[in-house]
This record gives sequence, structure tokens and C-alpha cells, in this order.
Amino acid sequence: MSDSFKTPTARTAGIVAMTDLAAAEQFLAGHARVLDRRRFERLFRDGEAGPVRDAVAAYRNRDGGLGQGLEPDGRGPGSQGPAVAMGLRVLHEADAWDDDLVGGICDWLDAAAPPEGATTFVDPSVEGWPHAPWWQVQPELGPSMISAGLIVGILLTRDVRHPWIDRTVDWLRETAPTADSPYNLYGALGFADHEPGLAERLAPAIKRVSRSTPTLRARSTGRSGSPRGPVRLRAPSLTRTTSSGTWTISQTPSSGTAAGCSTSRSGRPFRRTTGAVCSPSTRC
Repeated sequence: MSDSFKTPTARTAGIVAMTDLAAAEQFLAGHARVLDRRRFERLFRDGEAGPVRDAVAAYRNRDGGLGQGLEPDGRGPGSQGPAVAMGLRVLHEADAWDDDLVGGICDWLDAAAPPEGATTFVDPSVEGWPHAPWWQVQPELGPSMISAGLIVGILLTRDVRHPWIDRTVDWLRETAPTADSPYNLYGALGFADHEPGLAERLAPAIKRVSRSTPTLRARSTGRSGSPRGPVRLRAPSLTRTTSSGTWTISQTPSSGTAAGCSTSRSGRPFRRTTGAVCSPSTRC
């Protein structure tokens, strides 16, 4: 992976062609966290992986999880599932993977997991600390499909082995097709690449969720990725494209990117550090 992402034509050519990287770098220097500045250096300036890994590790807690406001929607110090999802994504995209750091994360996930496995969307440790209004602690503290699906998808891509992953995969296999909200569907799609046949089983959920949400485009594809025909549905206000070899699901806001976000090279919005708040379904 390291060679491919360092090759401009492989992963960054599209955004480089239409983006003033110098201006972006100046904006990051004035507004962004060290974490995001290190990400930029790594992805666009041929920077080293170590500083990205160290920047993520700065958000690690004694229990092995990630918190301390790594996910800007939750500013409390405690470890949180969404913070873990963001930290793993950063390590993965920058090829700054660290087995010891990830091992501690998995141990925290296992220790904090509900009986079914997975992870709660919001850990109760957020209470009393600044957080987005949609970060509400659920009374049952049950498993969260959006957090579990995104986390497991990255860990499986990296061929990580851990008892928490085994339990969570079993739970996702059973529950992903029952996704009943844009957030749950988003997590199910994060797992779909790693579960043969799941894409087809998600089709009814996509249609079900589409009835109450704005704009989704889904198309069936073959293993080669060639489309077999578009199916226009309705979908959540978020941006994500996930290919499972059978389906490609594109979810986009009805008009541009969510307020307060700018689009990253992978199509995902990054949160700007100007105080704007993104929608709960947008992973900023």
C-alpha cells in the first residue's frame, strides 16, 4: 500500500489536478490539528508514516482506547467507538499502521463491548463533557452497527485477528440486513466488502431506508466492477462509496457537501476547524 499511495497518479492525482494544495496547506497550518497536518504531509507531501502514527497515539487512553476529542463530535477524554473508527481510518489511509497501538484498541473494544459484541455508539464517559447533540447515551447501551461496521471493515482489511472481531463479525452477519436507518446502513456497508453475499442481502435494507431519506444511487456490478445497471434510490445525507464486488452504493447530500465540511481525496468529508457542525451521518 505504501508504494501505491505515494504514487501521485495512483491515489492523489484526481484531487491534485483540481485542488490548490499550497492553499490547502496554508489553511491547515492556520486552522487544523497536528493530526490533520501530519495526514496532509503524508498523503500529499511524501511525509513519513511515523508522525501520523504518533499523532493518533496522542489520543490513546490508559485503557488502550482512543478518545480525548479525536472524533470532534465528542470532546470528552474517555475512549469512544467513533474515535476508534476515526483513528483506525487515519492509520490505514496513511499506511501508518502500528500493531501494538491497534492491539490495545482491540483490547479496549473487547473490554467495553456489549454482550453481543460490537461497540456502543456513545460510551457513558461522554456525559458531562462537550459533545454533539446527537451523541446521546442509549439506556440499553446496546451495540452500534455504524461504529462496529466501520471498525471491523478496517481491521479485516488489515488482516487483524482478535476475539472481539470474531464476536462482532458474527453479530454483523446476523443484524446487518436488518439495518433500519441511514446510520446503520452506513456501518453495514463498511463491513459488506468482507462478507460474501452480504451485498445482495442488504438490497432490501437499502430500499427500505431509501423510502424516508433524500438521495441515494445504487448500482449492481460484477466482480470486474462494471455496472449492470443503475438503480436510483433515496439515501442519507452523507458521502460514501463502498464497493463489495456486487454493489456500489453512492450516498450524497442533495446539494453539495454537508455544511461545514470539505471533501477529502477519498470523497469523505473532513471537518473544518472553524466551529461548523456536520450532520450526524457525516463522518467528518
